Amino acid sequence: MYSRLIGMAATIMILYVSKLNKIIHFPDFDKKIPVKLFPLPLLYVGNHISGLSSTGKLSLPMFTVLRKFTIPLTLLLETIILGKQYSLNIIVSVFTIILGAFIAAGSDLAFNLEGYIFVFLNDIFTAANGVYTKQKMDPKELGKYGVLFYNACFMIIPTLVISVSTGDLQQATEFSEWKNVLFIIQFLLSCFLGFLLMCSTALCSYYNSALTTAVVGAIKNVSIAYIGMLVGGDYIFSVLNFVGLNICMAGGLRYSFLTLSSQLSPKQPVDEENTPLDLKS
Repeated sequence: MYSRLIGMAATIMILYVSKLNKIIHFPDFDKKIPVKLFPLPLLYVGNHISGLSSTGKLSLPMFTVLRKFTIPLTLLLETIILGKQYSLNIIVSVFTIILGAFIAAGSDLAFNLEGYIFVFLNDIFTAANGVYTKQKMDPKELGKYGVLFYNACFMIIPTLVISVSTGDLQQATEFSEWKNVLFIIQFLLSCFLGFLLMCSTALCSYYNSALTTAVVGAIKNVSIAYIGMLVGGDYIFSVLNFVGLNICMAGGLRYSFLTLSSQLSPKQPVDEENTPLDLKS
C-alpha cells in the first residue's frame, strides 16, 4: 500500500508540473470535479482493499486465473454502461478464457473460500473502475490526464490512512536503507515507473477500450502463472488445473490476435486536450 501511496504522489507532482509548463492540459479544480469523478475514488478503494485481502490467501497461479474473471465483467459493463458491441469472435475468445478459469478453479486442490470471495470482489471493482475510467475520459469533461490527476488527489489521503493502519508506513519509515544513495535512486526510479504504469493503463483504455486493457493486463500474467508453478511452493499440480491454465492463456492470446489483426480497426479518438485552438475551430 505504501508503494501505491508513493505512486499517487508521483502522479500528482508530474502531472501538475506538466500542466504548469503547458505540456498537457486538464481542467482546473472546481466544485463540479468530485461529481464528475464519482464513483472512481470509491471503486479505487474497493479495488485495493479486496486485492490486498486476496493475494495472501491463494496460490499465485490460481490468483492469476481467477483475476481473469475481470475480463467478462468488463465486457458486460461496457455493453451496459457504454453501449459497446463486440463481434462473436471476441466474445468466444473471452468465454474461452472463462472456460479455462472454471476448469482450473474447479480442480483447485487448495480451495480457499475466503480467498475466492475477495478475488471475485476484486474482479468486480477492477472491471467497474476500468469502464468508468473510460467513461470519464471524455475530452470535454475531465480528459485522460484530469482523471489521473484528480483521482490521485482524492485517493492519496485514504491510501495514507490505510497505509498507517496496516503498519506499512511505519515499516517504510523505519527501513534502514534510506541513507543508501543507490537505494534512493532505485526508489525514485520505481516512483517514476509507477506513474508510467498508471498513465499507460489510462492511455490504453482511452485509445482502445477497457476490455482491451483488461485482456492485455491478463496476458502479462502468462509468465507469472508458469513461474508460479515452479517457484513459491504453494502450487498443487493436477492435470485439469494445468489444462485450465493453458486454456485461459490461449483465449487471451486469441483475443490479442483478433484485436491486433483486425482490418476494420476502430477510429481512434481525436486528442482534443492537446489539439491547438486554431485546429479546433
